[in-house]
Parts: sequence; C-alpha cells; structure tokens
Amino acid sequence: MTERLLLRRWRDEDRAPFAALNADPVVMEHFPARLTRPESDAFVDRIAQQLEDHGWGLWALEERASGRFLGFTGLSVPGFQARFTPAVEVGWRLARDAWGFGYASEAARAAVAVAYDEVGLDEIVSFTATSNVRSMRVMERIGMTHDPADDFDHPALAEASPLRRHVLYRLSSPSRRSGETARHAD
Repeated sequence: MTERLLLRRWRDEDRAPFAALNADPVVMEHFPARLTRPESDAFVDRIAQQLEDHGWGLWALEERASGRFLGFTGLSVPGFQARFTPAVEVGWRLARDAWGFGYASEAARAAVAVAYDEVGLDEIVSFTATSNVRSMRVMERIGMTHDPADDFDHPALAEASPLRRHVLYRLSSPSRRSGETARHAD
C-alpha cells in the first residue's frame, strides 16, 4: 500500500476492466498479442492462485481516493529459462488512462519493498522488449540498473518477432547493496 495506491487481491469486478486493458492495442503494443476475455480471465485465475499459494504475486492495483481499478503491479517468477533465471521479476500493466501519474513507479517501489522486507529476496529483475521505453523509464525511476551484456532474446518469442530482443534490469536488495559497498571500501 502507498499513499495513493492499494495493492490488493483480485476481485470479480476487476475482470472486466482488466480484460479491457488487455484488449487495448496501445497497452499491449509491446506484447505479442492482445488478450481475449477468456484469456484475460484465465490470467486472473493464475495470478490469484499464485497469490494464494505464495502470499505474494501480481496484485490488483487500485487508486485509493476513487477505488478505481488501474491494472496490476507486483512480483512474478518468469516462466522460461534464461541466463538470469531462476529469478523474481517486478512488473506492472496499467490501463492507458492511468499512465503519466507515476502510479507504476510508486506501486513497483511498494512491490520491491515486499520482495526485500517480507519475501527476503536478494535481487529483483525486470525485463521488456527493447522498444518499450516507458517501462524502461519506470525501471530506472525505481533504481534498477541495466547492463547491455544482460540483454537477451526472449525464448517464448519467434526469431522473426520484432519484440524478441529484451533488455534486463536488476536491483539488489538494500542489504546486498550495502554489503557490496563495504567490500569495495576494503
């Protein structure tokens, strides 16, 4: 939870606005395809199950002042193998009318705090297609760093896909960062 946002479990009434944002061609520009309503609902079911199983995951994002559903933000385990997996990713997907207000950065910071303070992770990653400048800016605003040597071809996307090449950003836990600083000072 933040001053403006509530990261919460999913409700049935979230399904329709979530399906609408998953069908929006601008929101889904950096994904291989928009989702149909059944695909979107199945995604909600998987998210809800992960939250139930682990106590963390991709939370529904709600604007506290209005109660409006904005999308999701949270933590997930990538479902593919790459040089950086196993890992936990911080991610977000917001309705287009929620863009430009700092909600993604604010909610992502809250999710990262859960990852470090409650789950006990040492590192969080985030990744996106090289064309998704908006998401890269969020990653940078929350303190993540990018090393071009970490960039990768997403194994779930066809070689010919213009979305195949991805950037990888990383963020170490505060305790890990302070340990690295102490080691470098020696």
